[in-house]
Order: sequence, then structure tokens, then C-alpha cells
Amino acid sequence: MLRVVSLTLAALAAFIATAAADPQTGDDLALCRDRQAEMQARALACDNLLNAERLTGKDKAIALSVRGNTLLSKRDHVHAIETLSMAIDLDPDNVIALNLRGLAHERSGQDDLAMADYNLALQKRPAYGVPYNNRGVIYARRGALQSAIDDFSLSIKYTPKLLLAWTNRARVRTLMKDFDGAIADFAEAEKIDAAAPQIAGNRCVTYGMMGKFDRALADCNGLIERQPRNVFAINNRADVNMMKGDLEAALKDYNTAIQINPNNVRAHSGRGQIYERRKDLAQARADYRAAAYSLTRFDETEVARARAIAQERLAALTPQAPGAAPTGRRVALVIGNGAYKNVHALPNPPRDSKLIAGVLRDVGFQTVISVSDLTRDKFFDALKAFAEEAEKADWAVVYYAGHGFEIGGVNYLVPVDAKLAADKDAETQAVALEQVIAAVGAARKMRLVVLDACRDNPFAPTMQRTLALKLVDKGFSNIEPGAGFMVVYAAKHGETAMDGDGSANSPFATALAREIKQPRVEIRKLFDIIRDDVWAATQHAQQPFTYGSPPGREDFYFAMGK
Repeated sequence: MLRVVSLTLAALAAFIATAAADPQTGDDLALCRDRQAEMQARALACDNLLNAERLTGKDKAIALSVRGNTLLSKRDHVHAIETLSMAIDLDPDNVIALNLRGLAHERSGQDDLAMADYNLALQKRPAYGVPYNNRGVIYARRGALQSAIDDFSLSIKYTPKLLLAWTNRARVRTLMKDFDGAIADFAEAEKIDAAAPQIAGNRCVTYGMMGKFDRALADCNGLIERQPRNVFAINNRADVNMMKGDLEAALKDYNTAIQINPNNVRAHSGRGQIYERRKDLAQARADYRAAAYSLTRFDETEVARARAIAQERLAALTPQAPGAAPTGRRVALVIGNGAYKNVHALPNPPRDSKLIAGVLRDVGFQTVISVSDLTRDKFFDALKAFAEEAEKADWAVVYYAGHGFEIGGVNYLVPVDAKLAADKDAETQAVALEQVIAAVGAARKMRLVVLDACRDNPFAPTMQRTLALKLVDKGFSNIEPGAGFMVVYAAKHGETAMDGDGSANSPFATALAREIKQPRVEIRKLFDIIRDDVWAATQHAQQPFTYGSPPGREDFYFAMGK
């Protein structure tokens, strides 16, 4: 033991000597340790030390936790978890790193791991207020409202200046219809920061549920005037107008929210309710599908409630038709986008889509809609028309060939008229994968999306990067579709699919067309075979990948055979 101590002291002495010789190292160390320092400067100091490999022990753990926090702010949750885990290995009592890793797990949709981290942080430091707040958020999302209240109250007890704890408790008190308590919590939050947007944004709903619509709208209007693209506030104002009975104003706000974020669950769910009241059931079902099947890592409390409403109403409004053939009614939408106007064209997608459409007709699909070179408006028109077909079908299949990639955690398919001068333009110029998944969502049994689109992002060299997020230059990111869905990528996430040599079909389309026609090959095994075929044909350069699975109690075959 004495030898260990002496070695440690020797190492420390050497580090101090190095720091004395290099004032920059000493300055960086002081700044990296300083929790009150400006975050960007502190992160830079910690990175300097880590990159120079001049840290050990608890100091290295501190620097890694700062780096992990930076990665978390950029929504790079995978690397945040890796970095924070290294910090915790170096210093198991670093409760800040534990809390941050909990946040990264939570934002990755791993609530159980997040809860474990929050619990461990609180076990090590029971008076640490922040993890109580974060654990309370998970309780609220799960509907355990009293447990959420208890945790927010403990957070306030130990960290009375934590504004989020006050506003979060107010939100839950609103759900429990303790309106006086909620208003009192908002008043306390105003003492900390009267201009904090979450105060007016959430109090708007509280006043709305109290029937005080003038106060509610004053709160929401004031916030939206300051932050015109605050979708949370816009949805809240729409909800208040729904409570008030002003459906036109609510519809206008839901439309605005969807224009800003086409995959917004709350806006689609709310708009669906308006269309249902107006007896426009086709449009109501379309909105409910978009809300029900949008891919999110986790749902905030309001989002979870909106999704549940959409799922319930979609089930109630979806017509139930008797089955037909042994395979049921099967429909497909086949899209080949190649004639791009603002980047290099792709010769193969229209040819690939024609091949796949023909094979699907050959194996007995009753309806195959085959379209090529779609603009964004035409793309959405095709999805809407196909969704109506899917409602009457047992199988719904979408095959897409063309440009596609991921930006900021969202997978996009690219219409031929997209310009994408900046990464943020993807929301308004491209088509999110969620919209395609929603189009197949109403089918009764098999819901399949096949993407022969993991090609290089042709916009990347000139695309302005305005988002503090990773922009992927190749392919799609991995996804987690809901139960009963399959999403098949022609190449594994982050990799690039080959487009063929200009005269032949792509390797993936060739294998898909060949194997679909083989009788009595169950669909799970079918895509395993296609993966192996493409892997071999491309000399291990391309590996298809399947996410999700069909319902487990039934086998599915493209070709039944005799």
C-alpha cells in the first residue's frame, strides 16, 4: 500500500512539475476543473488536456465528463455514453458523470438504463437535486404522476434555484388538475428567471385547462412573438384554441407546426381530431397514421398522450375488411427517383423500380403503383394515395430507389426538385422516412419499407451546415421501427449502396427481384438470403440490413408456390 501511495505522489509531483514548466497546461487544468467557468471555454480546456494525454484519475474523469456533456448537447448520444462511461470507470463516485450518462441513455430511448444511473447518483449523493428532476421526468412520461411530483419536490428542496424542477412540477400538477399549485410553481419559477420560455409556454396550457382562455393565449402569443418557430408553444396554443372551441385557429397552428416539423406527433394528432370532427375521415386517418408511426427515441409526456390518442382513433376509424386470398390483399408503391435537377442524376433507380414493380405484379400483388422522378409535392401525393390503398390491404410494401441520407438523426428520401443548400432545408425539401412508414401503417398484417437508397449524399460538398448535429455524408442512420414493421436498407446504416454500372440493375434490386419469385421462402429468411447474395456479388463491399420484424405468429411469403 505504501508503495502505491508513493508512486501516486511521484506521478502527481511529475504532473505539477510539467504544469509549472508549461503555464498553458496549468491554466487549462484550472479552467477544466472550474464548474462556474463559461462552458465553451471549459470544454476547450478539457479537450486540450485530453488530447495531450496529460490527465489521470479524477482530473481525467472531470475532463471526460465535460466532453461527454458537449457530445450530449450535440445529440451524439452514442459517443456521449462511451465518454461518460470512461469517466465513471476512472471515478465511480463522479455523480455528475452518472447524471449526464442517465440523460444520454434517456434521450436514446433507454429509460431503464437512465433510471439506473439516476438512482446510483442519488445513492452516492442523496442531496443532489438534478437527478431527482430527471428521474421525475421519466415518471411523468410513464404516467406515475405522484412519483413525479415527489421527485420534483425533492429536486426543489435540494436545488431551489433549478427552474426546470419548478416548471416540471407545475406541468404535472396541471395534469392532476391542481391548478392553484401549478400557478404557484410558475410564480416561483418567475422569481428565478421571469423570461424563461418554459414558464409562459406551459402556463398557457394550465390557464387553458382552467378555462381562462384570455390569459392562456396571452402567454402563448407573447412567447410565439419572441420565438416564431417554437413548435412546443405553437402546439400549446393550438390545444388551447381546441379547448376554447376555435377550430379554425387551432387548425392554423397545427398546420404551422407541421410546416416547421413535418413529423410532429402532437400537431398531426391534434389536426386529425379536427378533421374527424369535420367528418373528413380520410384526412383524419392520414394525420393519425403520421402521429402513430413517427419514429422518436422517446416521447415527452405531451407527445406520448398525443400519440396514444392517434393510435386509438386510427384503430377506431380504420375499416376492417374480410381477408381474400391465403396471402390476403397485397398492395405496393414503387418509386424510382433518378432525374435530379440540382445534383447528378442516377440512371438506375427508374430502371430498378420498373423491375421490382413487374416482379410484384408477377407474384400476385393486386395493386402496384409505380412512379418515377417525383418532386416533393408529387411524393406526398403518392404517399397519401397509397395510404388509402394500404387501409384496405393485408400487406403494404413501399420500395424506393434514389438519393437518401440522414441529417441530425432523421432519415430523408430526396425528391428530384430538392436543392438543399443548407442542412436545415431537409425538413422542407425532402421526405422523412417517418412519412413513408406512416403510409404503410394501416395495413393489417405486413408493413414493409425497402430502401435501395444508401448512396453518397451528393449535396454534402456544398451544403451549409447550420445544425449543431452530425451530418451523415453516406447512407442512413439506424432506426427502431415499431412492432409489426420491417424496414430494409440496401446497405447497412452509414454505408453506401452501389447503383449498378449504368446498364444493369443495382446489385440489391437484382437480388431482390430474383429471390422474391422463389416459392415458399419466408420473408425473414428471404431478406437474409438477399443480404448474402448482395454481400457476395459486391465482393463484401455492400451489406443489406433489416430493422424490425413482422408479426411473430404468422409466416409471410411473396410467392406461395403450389
